[in-house]
Amino acid sequence: MGPDGTLYEGGFFKARLVFPPDFPNMPPTMTFISQMWHPNVYEDGRVCISILHPPGEDEFNPGESADERWRPILGVEQILISVISMLSDPNDESPANLDAAVMWRNDRNAFKKRVRQIVRKSEEEC
Repeated sequence: MGPDGTLYEGGFFKARLVFPPDFPNMPPTMTFISQMWHPNVYEDGRVCISILHPPGEDEFNPGESADERWRPILGVEQILISVISMLSDPNDESPANLDAAVMWRNDRNAFKKRVRQIVRKSEEEC
């Protein structure tokens, strides 16, 4: 469910976690099956947040520390907490969906309207 107090509140969003053979050493992938409009969700539904990135440092993303990335002691609960946080506070500095990030930055009313549409759609599909 969309977290209370967010634009996604009241929505019913289905997602799939896929665990790799070397879990818990490597993170699962998370993909929204329900339609989603968010700067940190690719158009195909894949969630892009630090906790789902492989462990260690990323030479191409020095702004993301190893502590923010996947560690074998993490589990599904931490992933869900991170996704709820992501829905509450999009990171438009490192977007997976550039169009959503631009709309989030430049036309917040249009962004809210688009999210309200997907919330209503998710309620109808539930």
